[in-house]
Amino acid sequence: MMFIDPHAHMISRVTDDYEAMAKAGVVAVIEPAFWLGQPRTHVATYMDYLSSIIGFERFRAGQFGIRHYCTIGLNSKEANNEELAEAVMEILPQFALKEGVVAIGEIGYDEQTELEDKYFRAQLELAKELDLPVMIHTPHRDKKRGTSRSMDVCIEHGMDPSKIVVDHNNEETVREVLDRGFWAAFSIYPSTKMGNSRMVDILAEYGAERIMVDSACDWGISEPLGVAKTAALALERGIPEEHVKLVCYQNALDAYGQSGQMKEDDWLNPPPVDQRGLYEGNSVLRGGREPVIEEYTDKHTLNKLIIE
Repeated sequence: MMFIDPHAHMISRVTDDYEAMAKAGVVAVIEPAFWLGQPRTHVATYMDYLSSIIGFERFRAGQFGIRHYCTIGLNSKEANNEELAEAVMEILPQFALKEGVVAIGEIGYDEQTELEDKYFRAQLELAKELDLPVMIHTPHRDKKRGTSRSMDVCIEHGMDPSKIVVDHNNEETVREVLDRGFWAAFSIYPSTKMGNSRMVDILAEYGAERIMVDSACDWGISEPLGVAKTAALALERGIPEEHVKLVCYQNALDAYGQSGQMKEDDWLNPPPVDQRGLYEGNSVLRGGREPVIEEYTDKHTLNKLIIE
């Protein structure tokens, strides 16, 4: 079974994670723009960060046979620094139009302040202008109210719910999100947000329509194999295979494919992996490790010529 992880902060992960994800069946990841664990102090650092998830991280994932996409946005935490936020809003359009950008996000609320609301609305308007989907970050505190408010604002701005992914859902929010026609995404964390077992219970109750599973793996204690492990547990507990495919693959493709930047052919007919490749003179290889080099011997056969 193939998997898409539609929310993974791979800039924070190591190459072992890419290797493990590829081995587990992950064919594509979406990396949302977010904060780095501490506040950025200047717009130039934001520019470098966005350049990295559009550039080097896309290259790095490809060196392990995984297609990498991203979302572009001003996160809700840093929206509270008005000087920084104004400067970031000036540069976002030039990044949002880059190849591989599948949405504006992750945006929304953290503490549900006036400034968070201001820049959430401004970025919804940017998404409308560019005809891009939106990834919403729902707050960790007062989640139910924040989730409802996020959807209210989207409707107020004339957004189509079918182009909005509401992430970090739980048992308290899922019904309203689905009833209002939005996509409901769930972040699988080892001990917070949504565990594998709780996620399977939700699938058993709600089915698979407009639901997707992601790892949201980042710089904290998190699980880059969250999607694959949830899929395995769901199958073990009797969730139909077609439902597992929807929530761990197809729904993410359908939602973010609306950008025109993400197509199944990207990983069904990918360029061969060649770890001799360089990005700005840099390789993923270290310590004399032999590169993985793939070649196509015919239209349907892929051979690994060298692999450790």
